Amino acid sequence: MLNNKNDNEKLSDLGEERILQRLKQYMEVGQIDDDTAVIQTKAKDLIINTDILIEDIHFNETTSTPKNIGWKAVAVNVADLAASGVEEIIGITVGLAAPPSTSWHWVDNIYQGIQAALNEYGGKLLGGDCSSSKQRMLSITAIGIKGKVNLHRSNAKPGDLIVVSGPHGLSRLGLSLLLSNNIKDTSQLSDSVKLKAIKAHQEPQAPVIALQKLIQCKPKTVPWRAAATDSSDGLLNAVKCICKSSNCTALLDQTNLPISNEWPNNKNWDELCLHGGEDFELVVSLPAIWAKAWLGSLPESKVIGKMSAGYPEAIWSNGKKIKTSSKIEFEHF
Repeated sequence: MLNNKNDNEKLSDLGEERILQRLKQYMEVGQIDDDTAVIQTKAKDLIINTDILIEDIHFNETTSTPKNIGWKAVAVNVADLAASGVEEIIGITVGLAAPPSTSWHWVDNIYQGIQAALNEYGGKLLGGDCSSSKQRMLSITAIGIKGKVNLHRSNAKPGDLIVVSGPHGLSRLGLSLLLSNNIKDTSQLSDSVKLKAIKAHQEPQAPVIALQKLIQCKPKTVPWRAAATDSSDGLLNAVKCICKSSNCTALLDQTNLPISNEWPNNKNWDELCLHGGEDFELVVSLPAIWAKAWLGSLPESKVIGKMSAGYPEAIWSNGKKIKTSSKIEFEHF
């Protein structure tokens, strides 16, 4: 048998984006252009999403308790559903893999965290599967009912404002504090912001209320059209995803980044905001009149830029390129 030139390629050589591009050949056009998939039914459309949490990649005993892990596994999925305009959470299935030596206490606390998140966001535990493995892993598939707002990433248009539902950078700061691996000098941070950052990492909040307010404040004069994703892989990455799907240029305002009130006034900290990841806020491109209405109903939201016609990329509003930080930016492979 002749060897294919791709036989020796490794996932680490490709990266997540190229892997997904290749997997598209096995699916319908547009099926995985969002984090979620839409299934049309005779009644209402369903939204489905799957996320995997793997020990020593997404969690470990130093950074998270089992209850934290269970909560986070649900919250990250609900965040993706919210970014697709979910109206109601139906439920989740759980795939659990762990070494046979794992204690029942660990598993029981995982499910306590799962149940606590379901109590918060709605939905039921529908079942799943479990298996032995060398590494502890938790895979959640979440199912919801799609609402009337269409939040597909490809819906951005030139002239839209880019709005985020809340501050960014806290989760990555929290992870750094938990690992005692400070990538920045945190000596000047208050205890309150440190505690807020740790909670943001261990118990992230899905932007369900932000979505509800986005829907409730829509002016009657604009259509149900907006582009959105959540900032699980970083704010800049989220904006770039919308740009690529919508074929637009994002012009970001470097003086108006979405940072916490107690964030250091230091440009060196901006990279945590842009690249930190796991903030799980909504990043939305929508008509200006709708954006301003959302700002009024959600005080923590902020306009960070606007969409323009041009090459699908994110740049500063002064035309300069935005530097990436491989030291902070999360990579799936």
